[in-house]
Amino acid sequence: MSLVSLREFLLSQPGATEDTPFGPEILVYRIAGKMFALVDWQAEPLTINLKCEPELALLLREIHPEVKPGWHMNKQHWNTVTLSESLDAELWQGWIVHSYERVVAGLPKAKRPQASSHASSPIKP
Repeated sequence: MSLVSLREFLLSQPGATEDTPFGPEILVYRIAGKMFALVDWQAEPLTINLKCEPELALLLREIHPEVKPGWHMNKQHWNTVTLSESLDAELWQGWIVHSYERVVAGLPKAKRPQASSHASSPIKP
C-alpha cells in the first residue's frame, strides 16, 4: 500500500479535502469540515481511522485482524485499520466509502456534495 495511492483514493471522494490540524504526522480527510478519515502516514504499514456504523465496526473487528477500535477516537463509531499488503484493496476502499457516506449522511442537505461518484451499496465485511 502506497501513501500516494491511498491519498488519491481519499481525495477522489466528492468534496474531500486534506489538512493536518493535529500536526504533520496525521493527515486528516474531511467533507464539509467533518472528518471521515485520518491517516498515520509514518506508520509501517500505514494505518487509517475510519468512521463506521457501530454494529458493523464490531463485526469487522471480529473478522479482520487488521481492524481495531479507533485509536484516539470514539471506539463505538471509529475503527483503526492497518493497511497491510494482505488486506484486499476492495475491502479498505469500501470501508473508506462507507466512512465518507456516513459523514455525508449527517450533513445538512445544503452542505452535501452535489455529485456523488458512488452508488450506496452494502460494504463487504
